[in-house]
Amino acid sequence: MLPTDANAQGDVHGGAIMKLADTAGALAAMRHARSRVVTVVMDSMTFQQPVHVGDLVHVSAGLSWAGRTSMEVIVSVEAEDVVGGTRRRTSDAFLVYVALDEQGHPRPVPPLLVETPEQRALWQAAEVRRQARLRARG
Repeated sequence: MLPTDANAQGDVHGGAIMKLADTAGALAAMRHARSRVVTVVMDSMTFQQPVHVGDLVHVSAGLSWAGRTSMEVIVSVEAEDVVGGTRRRTSDAFLVYVALDEQGHPRPVPPLLVETPEQRALWQAAEVRRQARLRARG
């Protein structure tokens, strides 16, 4: 991360990390849907530790749930002190994307293959978050 991404204390702005998370999440959703996607919601994003100027940021994203046209993606962010060689988890986020057709309308996405116990646990937790989102919408 560069000084333009940070505040006067050398900590990277949360918004810069959120943008990286959204970019990685969108790419994971696009890879699954094989289409353009739009961000519907960033359900939550935690900032457990700061990211500093000079840190190398690693962002990973993967699907946890897929519906008819929408997908939930889990994003995790780690910061690496490249000189010291240490990595630390700094953020986690849940984002929802909708796949779009050429006219910009929602389009169906392929089902998500849920095969392992870990994938089933991620799916079930995502379903709980989905129900909470739907209740919050009214």
